[in-house]
Amino acid sequence: MTKEAPLRVMLVDDHEIVRDGIKAMLDAEDDVVVTAQASTVREAIDEAHRTRPDVVVMDVRLADGSGIEATRQIRADHAETRVLMLTSFADDEALFASIMAGASGYVLKQVRSGDLLRAIRAVGAGDSLLDPSVTSAVLDRLRKGKHLMKDEKLARLSPQEERILSLVADGRTNKEIGDELNLAEKTVKNYVSSILSKLEVARRAEAAAYLARHTTTPGSVVE
Repeated sequence: MTKEAPLRVMLVDDHEIVRDGIKAMLDAEDDVVVTAQASTVREAIDEAHRTRPDVVVMDVRLADGSGIEATRQIRADHAETRVLMLTSFADDEALFASIMAGASGYVLKQVRSGDLLRAIRAVGAGDSLLDPSVTSAVLDRLRKGKHLMKDEKLARLSPQEERILSLVADGRTNKEIGDELNLAEKTVKNYVSSILSKLEVARRAEAAAYLARHTTTPGSVVE
C-alpha cells in the first residue's frame, strides 16, 4: 500500500516567532511538511509560485500590505492551492474580504495547536473552515435570501449575478464558479465586473462588505 504524500504547507507571517512556533508543531507530524515561509506579500506570492504548496497559512496583516491581497493573487495564479487565514483580530470586514479573495478558512491566533492542525488538514482536504466565534452572525447575514435585502443597489442584480456573488462570497474562484454554473471563466469575470458596477464598488472585497452591511438578519430592518 502506497503511503500518501504529506500535505505541503507554506507559512506566511511577518513575525518570525509565530512562524517558528507553527513550524515546530507541524514538524512533529508525519503527514505535514513545511515547504516554504514568507514574511511579506511579495514573498508570499513568489514562494507560492515557486513551491506550489497545498495549503498556505496566511496572516491577515503583513508588514508591507494585506495577506488578503496576497491570497487573492495566489488563488488567481494557483486555484489548487488552499489558504487558511490566521489573525489576532475577530474582524468581520476582514472575514468577508478573505472569503471574497478565495480563502478556504479563517481562524484566530488564539486557537489551540491541535485545532490549528485540524484546520490545516481540513483545508488541505478541500473543506471550508471558518471559526464559529467569528462567523456565525456574519455568515447568517451573508446567506439570507433576497427577500431580506432592502438595498436598491443589490436589487439591481440579476438572478445569475446573485448566484455568482453568493459563490464568490463562499470563496470560489472565477474558474470554480464557471465549472459549477457551466460558464466560461471569461464570462464569469464579465459578470463580476457587472456586479461591481451595479454595486458601485471597485473591488470584490468591497462588494462582499457591501453585501454584508445591507443584508439583514431575521427581525432586523435595513434603513
